[in-house]
Amino acid sequence: MSEKRKSNKICVVIIVLLVFLLLAVIGFIAYTYLQKDIAGNSGSNAEYTLIIEQSDFQYQVADKLQSNDIIASSTLWCWWMDKYYPDFVFINGEYNLTSSMSYSEIADKLQNPDVSHKSVSVCIPEGYTVFDITETMEENSVCSSLDFLSACKSTDYDFDFLSDIEFGSSVAYPLEGFLFPATYDLAENTPATEVVATMLEAFDYRITAEWLSFCSENDFSLLDLITLASIVEKEASGSSQAVNVASVFINRLEVSQQLQSDVTVTYGNLLREAGFDDDVVFSYNTYKCTALPSGAICNPGLDSISAVVNHTSTDYYYFFTYNSGSDFYFTSTYSDFSQKWSELSDD
Repeated sequence: MSEKRKSNKICVVIIVLLVFLLLAVIGFIAYTYLQKDIAGNSGSNAEYTLIIEQSDFQYQVADKLQSNDIIASSTLWCWWMDKYYPDFVFINGEYNLTSSMSYSEIADKLQNPDVSHKSVSVCIPEGYTVFDITETMEENSVCSSLDFLSACKSTDYDFDFLSDIEFGSSVAYPLEGFLFPATYDLAENTPATEVVATMLEAFDYRITAEWLSFCSENDFSLLDLITLASIVEKEASGSSQAVNVASVFINRLEVSQQLQSDVTVTYGNLLREAGFDDDVVFSYNTYKCTALPSGAICNPGLDSISAVVNHTSTDYYYFFTYNSGSDFYFTSTYSDFSQKWSELSDD
C-alpha cells in the first residue's frame, strides 16, 4: 500500500471518529438538557397559567406547555407521560405553573387545579325563577349568586329576540323568562355571563314560527307571551288544565280586567326581599297593575308556552284549585266562583 493511500485511510478514520465524537457530544448535551427539563432545571424563569378545556387532549396540553416555555419539548413530555402516567386523566381547570417544576410535579399539579373547570350537570326545572337558578349555580360552583343576578339584569347579549324587545324601566330582571329550563353540562367557575348566554341560546333555538304568529295575531310582544306563560307555569304547575288557565287570563286581558294572580304577588315579595323598591314590586302585582306584569315571574317550560299559544276558547274568567292544587274549578261568573268556593271551604 502506498504512503498516500495509507494517509488517506487514516484521514477517513480520523474524520469518522471526529463525527462520532461530535455526535456523542451533541447527544450528551441534548440528553443533559432534556434530563434537566424533566427535572425542572432548564434554567428558564417562565410562569404560565395553563387552562385545560373540555376539548383539550394530551398533545394540545403539551403544545401549550412548550409554547409558554414550561417544558422544552412537547414530544418528550408526551413520551414521558405515556411511559409514567399511561392512564392520566386531564381535569378541566386553571393551573399556575413554572418552568422550574419537574415533569412529575407538573403531572401532580394537573390533578389539582388552582381554579376548577370540572364539568357538572346542572338541572334547571320548569318554573324556576332567577333566584332559584342562581342558588343552584352557586351550589354547583358554576358561578357566584351575585354575578349571576347581575348578568340577568343586562340585555347586552347577541340574540335578535332580545334586541327586538323593549324592556320597561320597572323590569327587575329582563332575562327572567328567557333562561330556558333544561339540564346543562357546565364548567365550574365559569363567568356568569357565559352561563346566561348558554341558557339564552337554548331559548333562542326553541323559538318557533307558531309563537311569533301568535304574538302578531294577538298584538303581543315575545316578552308578553313569555310573561303570560310564566304565570300559567306557576298557576297550573304542569297540569293538563294549563290551556284553560291560559284561557282565563287571555279572556281577562281582552276585556281589560285585572289578572289578579296570587303567584305574581309572591314574586313581587321576592323582589322586595332582593331590595327592589315599591314601584318595581307593584308593577309585578296583578292586583295593582292593569294588565300583564312588567316581566316574567319565572322561566316557563315549552308546555306552558304552548298552553298560551294553543289555549282553549272558553268563557272562563275565574278559577281556583283545590285538593292541594290537584283539581281545578273554572267558571264564567264571580257569583258562581264565590258559591263554589264557599261550598268547598265548608266541606
